Amino acid sequence: MAISFTERQAARAAERQRAESAAASARRTVETERAGLVALATALEGPLAEPFARAVDLLHATTQQDPVTGAADGRVVVSGLGKSGHVARKIAATFASTGTPAFFLHPAEAGHGDLGSVGPHDVALVLSWSGETLELRALVEYARRFGNKLVAVTAMPESSLARQADIVLALPEAAEACPHGLAPTTSTLMQLALGDALAVALLEARGFTAEDFHRFHPGGKLGAKFHFVRDIMHRGAAMPVAATGTAMSEALVAMTGRGLGCLGIVDGDGALVGIITDGDLRRHLGPGLLTQRVEDVMTRAPKTIAPDTLVGAALDALNTAKITALFVVEERKPVGVVHMHDLLRIGVA
Repeated sequence: MAISFTERQAARAAERQRAESAAASARRTVETERAGLVALATALEGPLAEPFARAVDLLHATTQQDPVTGAADGRVVVSGLGKSGHVARKIAATFASTGTPAFFLHPAEAGHGDLGSVGPHDVALVLSWSGETLELRALVEYARRFGNKLVAVTAMPESSLARQADIVLALPEAAEACPHGLAPTTSTLMQLALGDALAVALLEARGFTAEDFHRFHPGGKLGAKFHFVRDIMHRGAAMPVAATGTAMSEALVAMTGRGLGCLGIVDGDGALVGIITDGDLRRHLGPGLLTQRVEDVMTRAPKTIAPDTLVGAALDALNTAKITALFVVEERKPVGVVHMHDLLRIGVA
């Protein structure tokens, strides 16, 4: 049965209305959650500032690594139940990946043997919006009994959890994005943001570097970005170079033989003074090209990079300059070449 023009118009109007309604719902959610983050940021400038600083000092002192052995006295035991538990898992993972030894302990499993994983110098970081989560009792009582410090993240500073804690990180009141005010949305985002704030503050306190980060992220695209240019560059005989005064007929042989689409030009002291690329060849293409000297064709003062540069930065440099290769130099002398294909090969680009 054919659909009339009026029916098609009505269907399109209904579709537009559904799309507009969904977009409006999304905006309300984001605006409500943003208000929660603003409230959290304001609290960190006021009543939350002092306990936050004490929590950072405690966690940093507990997990400080021995300069000789590299071992830490204690770890951060992060726990929570339900949605707070999911956030706690992420906080523990972020801590661990940024140099703060940490692990997640499920509160229900804690009371069935997993409390044995809590060491004498560990600190418990416990998340509960209400502060009345019954399943957390075993961990809280264990911490009180054996002297483990306890940091509570809760919205209820007078709750049972807060009364047992050494430090209370009291989250400000905020409306949930759920229209019924029931599903944890804004609250979990605020917990997560506070956890990230702790992780970054600890990272900065211990001077955690990009190299340290690479030790914990050796795999995948993220890990690939933390290789150094010196690890992947072409060097020695694989590096295409020619001296000033070289005829282009000879330079072309050297350039095509290396297959990198470029040729570095060095002066009598071995310093890099120019580069010839495929683009330079196209610009000078003509009957006299082969009889010219390399300095007549080269681009002077080429872009270069240092061997200790992270390959992620090398990728940014190539993309910004819209080129495919960079010469690697030390004290103005070329020591290698890094090509876009090298970054593709290791999974960075």
